[in-house]
Amino acid sequence: MKKVLLTGAAGFIGGYTAREFASRGWHVFALEHKTPFAKFDARPGALSVLRGDASDESSLRAAVNAAAAGTPLAAIVHCAGRASDVGRRKEFRRTNYEPVKHFVRLTRDKAAGRLVFVSTTDVYGMRDFSRGTEDELPLEDNTGNPYPEYKIKAEELIRRELPPEKFSIIRPAAVWGAGDRTFAPRILGFLRMSPWIIHFGKWRGANRWPLAHVRNVAAALFLAAALPEAAGRAINVIDDEITSADEFYRILAGIYLPGKNFKSITLPFPAGKILGGAVTAVSNLLNLKHPFMDPSLYALYSANCGLDFDNTRLKGLFQAAGRRLFTREEGVRELRDLRGA
Repeated sequence: MKKVLLTGAAGFIGGYTAREFASRGWHVFALEHKTPFAKFDARPGALSVLRGDASDESSLRAAVNAAAAGTPLAAIVHCAGRASDVGRRKEFRRTNYEPVKHFVRLTRDKAAGRLVFVSTTDVYGMRDFSRGTEDELPLEDNTGNPYPEYKIKAEELIRRELPPEKFSIIRPAAVWGAGDRTFAPRILGFLRMSPWIIHFGKWRGANRWPLAHVRNVAAALFLAAALPEAAGRAINVIDDEITSADEFYRILAGIYLPGKNFKSITLPFPAGKILGGAVTAVSNLLNLKHPFMDPSLYALYSANCGLDFDNTRLKGLFQAAGRRLFTREEGVRELRDLRGA
């Protein structure tokens, strides 16, 4: 039985990833720092929980040695981190960069066969794109935000320190699906307060919102660990369907706010920048985990730019494994079923 050390297994993406590996016959060692054991359905031979702090190298090395006892780890999959558009830079460095240095050293020391790192399509920056591929698009933090900044630094470190066969980088876009506690709830929180769907700038809500269903992300992480085709590559994870920002707002409203009818309005982008800048400044000052309201400046850009990325490499990986992408229709149906709609 192959073994994987997984960080962030109590989170949205990590939870799906743990189940994906276990369903494929791997033994999952979930590295958790503070999450209660009750959050996990730990079964012998399928999933074990290890205590450890990924930002502390000695603690991490002890956990890896425990997981690798008897049989070496086939992979380390690093899902944990701070996924937010506000917060102090030092917190992002501590959670999103320092652990990667430790995982790189462990992988280089042959503690694991491959390091799979969860990055983001935000490393390309926030502007309008037109089907750019992983190799065509430069890494660019044009928003001055520490979230993509430290994802970029982590990617560069991995490429610099590890040979291609020892790593794979997965770049999910906007992750959605059943169990999401951040992305969709923020949109719904805004829609519950507002009588309108509000867009900013030239796109008027017609821009692509690059959705990545969580099941596709989890499957991509498994394939990145298991397939030789994924070695040394960065892979965008984005659904096949092109969904506009306005369309996604209405999908969520139809499921969770069925009695509320919305009209769409568009405001000038500079007005949004003033509001978003103020929200971001206050949220950063208070070191909040999430903005106290929307839009933050980062959310303003992500919801009002044409983020249209290529997913050919992802589809090739799925095809090599004889699998298909989970569809938007399936994802919406799953949400409706859970709501009883």
